[in-house]
Amino acid sequence: MKILILGAGQVGSSAAYHLSREEANEVTVVDMRPNVLRDLQDRLDIRTVVGHAAHPDVLERAGANDADIVVALTDTDETNMVACQVAYTLFHTPTKIARIRAAEYMSADRLFTQGAIPIDVRISPEQLVCEYVEQLILYPGATQVLDFAEGRVRLVGVLADRDGLLVGQRIATLKEHVPNTEGRIAAIYRGGKAMLPDGDTVIAEGDEVFFIADRKDIRVFMSEIRRLEEPVRRVVIAGGGNIGVRLALALEQTNQVKIIERDGERARYISERVNKAIVLVGDAADEELLLEENVDNVDVFCALTNSEEANILSSMVAKRLGAHKVMALINRASYVDLVESGTIDIAISPQQVTIGSLLAHVRRGDVARVHSLRRGAAEAIEAIAHGTEDSSKVVGRSIDQIELPHGSAIVALVRDDKVLIAHHDTVVEADDHVILFMTDRRKIDRIEELFQVGVSFV
Repeated sequence: MKILILGAGQVGSSAAYHLSREEANEVTVVDMRPNVLRDLQDRLDIRTVVGHAAHPDVLERAGANDADIVVALTDTDETNMVACQVAYTLFHTPTKIARIRAAEYMSADRLFTQGAIPIDVRISPEQLVCEYVEQLILYPGATQVLDFAEGRVRLVGVLADRDGLLVGQRIATLKEHVPNTEGRIAAIYRGGKAMLPDGDTVIAEGDEVFFIADRKDIRVFMSEIRRLEEPVRRVVIAGGGNIGVRLALALEQTNQVKIIERDGERARYISERVNKAIVLVGDAADEELLLEENVDNVDVFCALTNSEEANILSSMVAKRLGAHKVMALINRASYVDLVESGTIDIAISPQQVTIGSLLAHVRRGDVARVHSLRRGAAEAIEAIAHGTEDSSKVVGRSIDQIELPHGSAIVALVRDDKVLIAHHDTVVEADDHVILFMTDRRKIDRIEELFQVGVSFV
């Protein structure tokens, strides 16, 4: 597949990294900064073109004539929209994906049609990060909460502690602990290494456990792995940018929310947009300010500024002063493991959150949802089974008959709005939404092949 990525910023570079690692893809990156492109080309097997992402001659030099997908990820919404228009009008590019940051554009659905601005998929990293943080606040104690089948089933990451009822016991006893529920432990990470567990696997304190369950059963399963935490009431958001304001608007009806913003003019603008949230002018790393605002009574402190150094510093200060849980927005992947091993509870990577939304539209076969996990090493996928027993490698077959690559497991099915936890004798039917966990995403091409329908399918 020939993929043209426009923009080599943080999101664009992350997309190039993930997509170029898959053998089936030929990736070309366009950016106006030669030094950034040289750095990317030194690290990745890609082509690069220097130039403006929306200029027809630049797109032609980049290979837009025969590109399968154009992914416009520059920092400017208008550039991304014009680039998709040029790709459609001059080069008839089949699939056009664009990063759109402004909420005013994202809500204007009629604007994005083939007869207007021909963008097939709009991606808003700010919106995705906001939704991601919302889920973490909704389920305190979780390290990740990922939706499948439009939220009917969720994959949740939890760190096991000694208060978990299942800790120190075999996974096979889970059914005895939580009867009349549907759930399964999909994977365990112990000492940074992945394990696909079976019934005899014993959960140890400190394991990061990923389980999948019906939405209504998530808290029950969490209590098996760690002590349940009290619901979040008080939230402080450091940074009044797009993400911070979106999060405040999403939380202020159910939580006590305060936003700390350095810029007085921006703070006044935010105060006019929010309804119940309190807006404070100041430095989120200022101890006096945090003490005045009783940070020791805060349930969650979210540092969401544009500066990861400021996010790390303010989170560390808030934690030291008594904030129960702190989260920090971190752009550099090399920082994520470093900060999570210290005082910061959760490092939020915008690239990690965003890349799954992009990958779902690049995968071969009918893939509805992709979530990138463990810094891109693992993936959770929702694929839709099509065809018949003759034309498909999965339809009409039980789980133990499907030739999955090593390190992969089918963990659940969604059939007619019903969540089915996968067992060895569960048979996949046409139109099932099949949810898989892959500890090694480099074998994604074999998963894609499984869900492609043969020529006999009509």
